[in-house]
Amino acid sequence: MHKIAVMGDRDSVSGFACLGLETFFINDKATGERKLKELSNNGYAIIFITEALASELSNEIEKYKDGITPAIILIPGVSGNTGEGMSSVLRSVERAVGSQLLD
Repeated sequence: MHKIAVMGDRDSVSGFACLGLETFFINDKATGERKLKELSNNGYAIIFITEALASELSNEIEKYKDGITPAIILIPGVSGNTGEGMSSVLRSVERAVGSQLLD
């Protein structure tokens, strides 16, 4: 069975533990990079990352873009929605279907 993780600041991700997801509180870029590598190497199929943390880890996240797993999905944090999560999903779908969806 594949595992699901959520990475980000404590306030943004702690509630996901109630859903049975493994949560990882990340406060800096270096820790985030190490944890992302660790999770991807240990059977995590889906990794949710707050948009704020993802902006710091963009180079590391890029390495996983073309792989099947882990699927890295950006989510808004408590500080608000930047729109990057939705843009990321839209780009992934467009790449999968081979066509631009919105103009």
